[in-house]
Amino acid sequence: MRMFLFAAVLLTAAACGNSQRTIAPPPTPQASTNTAGSQQKSEMKLTSTAFKEGEAIPRGYTCDGANVSPPLEWTGVPKTAKTIAIIADDPDAPAGTWVHWVLYNLPADGLGLIENTPQTETLNGGGAQGKNDFGKIGYGGPCPPSGTHRYFFKFYALDSELTLKPGATRAEVEQAMEGHIVGQAQLMGTYSRQR
Repeated sequence: MRMFLFAAVLLTAAACGNSQRTIAPPPTPQASTNTAGSQQKSEMKLTSTAFKEGEAIPRGYTCDGANVSPPLEWTGVPKTAKTIAIIADDPDAPAGTWVHWVLYNLPADGLGLIENTPQTETLNGGGAQGKNDFGKIGYGGPCPPSGTHRYFFKFYALDSELTLKPGATRAEVEQAMEGHIVGQAQLMGTYSRQR
């Protein structure tokens, strides 16, 4: 009986010791937080030299100015990406989200788009442009009827080329992208017309 009790005490002590060891190292969550932090540094980013996140879009890129597309630059595209797609829209439009720009099948190894990207179905460096809600190919700038609107430039890295002809709509591009997005980023600018 004594042997049995002694063995039970030893087992209990060993179990306590093990549970203390399991609970003891709090560095593990910190390490994973640090890892997450370092992963965030390598995440995709979409920027423009024309305006920063949340800032006003300059008049030249709107219907009140030259109405040309802003320059865009991106970093952190995953190595698994084959193509890039960009959709720019205004969720504050009175009739619902208004699409200003649709691009797809841009080469994944590209670094950005120049200001005043030509309003052509295909681009010289590769890629195609779709139809915006103005009924035109390429970029159509902010032109809010009233108030301040937000304009989101949504950037997608895809693991394949989309089997779409030039001139596709946002809905067609979004449907074709399903299951192929390996990374995404966005840039938001605002615009209000001065009357």
